[in-house]
Amino acid sequence: MVQVLVNALVPVFVGLLFGYAAGLRKTVDNKDVKNLVNFLMKFALPCSLFVTIASTSPEVLRDQAKSALILAIVYMIVFLATYYVSKNLGKDTAANSAVLALTLGFPNTAAVGIPLIRAVYGPQASVTVAIALAVGAITVTPITLAILESGTSEQNMLSHTARIRRSLWTAVKNPVFWAPVLGVVLALVKFQLPIYLNTSLSILGAAAEGTALFVTGLIASAQRFKLSWAVGGAVVTKNVVQPVLCLLIAFLFGMQLEQTKQLVLLSALSGGFFGILFGENFDTTPDVASSSLIATTVLSVFTLAGWIILLSHLS
Repeated sequence: MVQVLVNALVPVFVGLLFGYAAGLRKTVDNKDVKNLVNFLMKFALPCSLFVTIASTSPEVLRDQAKSALILAIVYMIVFLATYYVSKNLGKDTAANSAVLALTLGFPNTAAVGIPLIRAVYGPQASVTVAIALAVGAITVTPITLAILESGTSEQNMLSHTARIRRSLWTAVKNPVFWAPVLGVVLALVKFQLPIYLNTSLSILGAAAEGTALFVTGLIASAQRFKLSWAVGGAVVTKNVVQPVLCLLIAFLFGMQLEQTKQLVLLSALSGGFFGILFGENFDTTPDVASSSLIATTVLSVFTLAGWIILLSHLS
């Protein structure tokens, strides 16, 4: 078990530390990460999602439908609960609350999930990771973008219906949204990608893991850390409550044990960096969200190890 933990966790956190060190030492600019993020979000990650899903058999993809539903429920519950608590109890703005909600609701599947799940459960688990990314991209991500855009002066000049329509279109045209959807369509109709196209996209997609890890560390190095009760609550919510919630829902749905383990471990990942990235585009960088990103990432060294050990004893 020790060897499994070392092989699964060390490569992940080495990548994060490289990005963090590069940002602190200013080897790479940690204030302006737009080019790296654009490469990750518009090329590497969409290519990885598309190839993985499009290459999956329709039978396996149909088996993933229940997994997608469970993850969608888990993401939405954590997102909505966090948003409500932050906005109504914490008296924060809608934009700040949305950034925090996405940070906690959508785990860092892009960076940590891909290498971790493969190391623990094998290459065949890559489909589950791709599904998890796709679910987050088409559920909580568009909601966050809609809330952030609704607060801009340009959006305030539009009608409520027009604001919703424009926000949804912004989310839909993002490659992280439509690439996995297109992959699902091609897989269901059993369309075989030409070898040259599959290989070309796979080469770009292979860069997603390392880039996402590096970018996460880079972004974390630029954030201010302020310890507070809100940050402590965020850590408990993300690293403990969300995977417990996923475990309960998976059992309620009668999910197979092996698939349940994968879903729970994905839910136990640290907070995602999408919220911080989207927030920066709208001049919204709440301290609670940035501090929560750092805290959940650092403490996930221990909580992920705990969840891997716990899940290995489930039978």
